[in-house]
Amino acid sequence: MRDFSYVRANSLAAARQAAALPGAMLLAGGTTLIDLAKCGVAEPETLVDITHLKGLDRIEMNERGATIGALARMSRVADHADIKIHFPAVSEALWQAASAQIRNMATIGGNLFAPAPYGDFAVALLALDATVGTDDGQTPIETFLANRDGSRAVVTSVSFTLPKADSFRFLKVSRVKPKGVSVLSIAAVLELSSDGTVTSARIALGCMADRPMRARAAEKALIGRTLTADGIAPALAAAGDGISPITDPIASAWYRAEVLPVHLGRLLLA
Repeated sequence: MRDFSYVRANSLAAARQAAALPGAMLLAGGTTLIDLAKCGVAEPETLVDITHLKGLDRIEMNERGATIGALARMSRVADHADIKIHFPAVSEALWQAASAQIRNMATIGGNLFAPAPYGDFAVALLALDATVGTDDGQTPIETFLANRDGSRAVVTSVSFTLPKADSFRFLKVSRVKPKGVSVLSIAAVLELSSDGTVTSARIALGCMADRPMRARAAEKALIGRTLTADGIAPALAAAGDGISPITDPIASAWYRAEVLPVHLGRLLLA
């Protein structure tokens, strides 16, 4: 790790000012950044510590949805009483996303910046159509993820509307059980009519690009279909459209592409 400057930001304004410095990187939980810096993959010229910013670890819920502060630890959100009672699927997604050690350190905001194969909860947030709050305002998560590399904004929160009961699904596939690095992750929000026909589908994939992405072709292929083996077949055939899987020591791009339809099928038929 090369030498760098350290700035402890005690306000959003100070964090934003420091983040604008050349080569600046923000430090929240540090579970990804510190490891990448040790390996020389990330080389911050200035490390901006935002862990002491007040009010950014809040967890707020109402009958419509949730707002979670960027500095809220994953373990705290997963174990929050209101999340567990009113939206247990989100709590379960957080438990699946990382080991206990990582959950105790990792932050919700930091998860948005984690490169594949990390950042599994960001996949869930993409499926949930979350909104990312920053010191600049509110941004749809898909737009935020697409532009995150060049962003100098400081993330303050993520918000999402609670989907209908049983409509959210999440699956993380790993070789090391129970909480190893992802081969892939999939999250979906599916709405069904009274006869079981899919009326709305939003599917997000992890490890199929360098950041979470939508499976738009599969989403389109599900509309008007039922969640049966025959009904989901067109969606599984379209699952690989537009993907660019990563290759790492866990799995090759070829392998990830091959098993994606298998695991998407399991998720949809669950």
